[in-house]
Amino acid sequence: MTAPSITALRIHAVTLVTLLALLITTPMARAVSLIRDPDIEYALSRMAAPILTAAGLGGNVKILLVNDNSLNAFVVDPQHIFIHTGMIMRMETPEMLQAVIAHEAAHIANGHLTRRIANLDSARTASTLGLALALAAAAASGRGDVAAGVALGTQSSALRQFLAHTRAEEASADQSAVRYMASAGIDPAGAVDVHQLFVGQELLNVSRQDPYMRSHPLSRDRVRAMERFVAAYTGKSRPQPEMDYWYDRARSKITAFMRPTKWTLQRASESRADDVRHMRLAVAYHRQQNSSEALAHINKAIALRPNDAYYYELKGQILLESRQFQSAVTAYRKAAELEPRNPLILGGLGRSLLTVNRPKEALKHLENARARDFRNAKLLRDLGSAYAQTGQPGMASLATAERYALANRLKDADIHAQRALTRLPRGSSAARRAQDIVSAAKRAQKKK
Repeated sequence: MTAPSITALRIHAVTLVTLLALLITTPMARAVSLIRDPDIEYALSRMAAPILTAAGLGGNVKILLVNDNSLNAFVVDPQHIFIHTGMIMRMETPEMLQAVIAHEAAHIANGHLTRRIANLDSARTASTLGLALALAAAAASGRGDVAAGVALGTQSSALRQFLAHTRAEEASADQSAVRYMASAGIDPAGAVDVHQLFVGQELLNVSRQDPYMRSHPLSRDRVRAMERFVAAYTGKSRPQPEMDYWYDRARSKITAFMRPTKWTLQRASESRADDVRHMRLAVAYHRQQNSSEALAHINKAIALRPNDAYYYELKGQILLESRQFQSAVTAYRKAAELEPRNPLILGGLGRSLLTVNRPKEALKHLENARARDFRNAKLLRDLGSAYAQTGQPGMASLATAERYALANRLKDADIHAQRALTRLPRGSSAARRAQDIVSAAKRAQKKK
């Protein structure tokens, strides 16, 4: 994790979802972005797994973290649940976070999103939803014409309209969420605790309400109904100490990077697990540019969990950002040995190899990472550099074009895609990807 550090449908659908997250705007039109961290994403996946299984969604849904301090969570396609950092930092128990995940999973399982995508045209007439949202919708619905017909420029009012749930959908999702939690043996009282965070917000001006409140309308009647749902399952849950650990670890890492370092140093001892406490201190000292203390603490965390790939990954980040490049390669390589299929770790290994002038080896890991996950703009930047250093200018231009497209800079993306087309073999898959970007840019230009 770093400190608050498109083409047509041939590009993987996950790319389109990343585009949406990069374009979401608040009422003040402030762009937000995803935070990609293998440790946090793994912790969230562990907490979500029993819920998703109970919902019949299995391992098909990924939890992604949005870099925003407001309280919000939402879905835009059947494969992803987005949760704001602010929501996680406000939750006090893993059950509360699992309740949020269960509720969003219910919107997917109950078909609420599918109906919304079917009605996308009517939403579009009110205001443009933005290219990214349209493409995400098209990826889920299979309707390429929807992607072609929506203009750029995501507007918060339109986005809220698309994400807003009806009272009937909310009641349905509430009941399903409680059922999923109970089926998984998780105390559904966490759902009531989440509702209590928002009690009284219906009396506030809309501009002062949390985004979650605006997209998930809450009333006192709904809270009372939730309390009745939960009461029906009282006594059917069981302790989940493993989830306590992973929740503390995820929230601790988020706060360590986002809160002032003084706050972290004062509160690190609140973590029950010694390794999590050392991880928090490692991040705090790293942010203070005290690499010796940072490394001392991450090494203590590793000593407690010697087979934990994510602590080696954090060590690699500390070393890389401290310009200890060869040592960073060693740390990332160990992380990749322990988790050879994790795209974020593979991307980190590739990045570190570039710093020691080993682009050919770096390219192998970067391409492997991209094949597994196309949500990472930093990965595309490194991939472009690796292609350039290995004498593949066409692929370098394509990677750069895709990175700009990911950031919704289609004019710049078009320039590099056009350049790629002059250097790539005609009819190749890479050339088709470049052509997709050119076509998307032209459609966007016509809508202006």
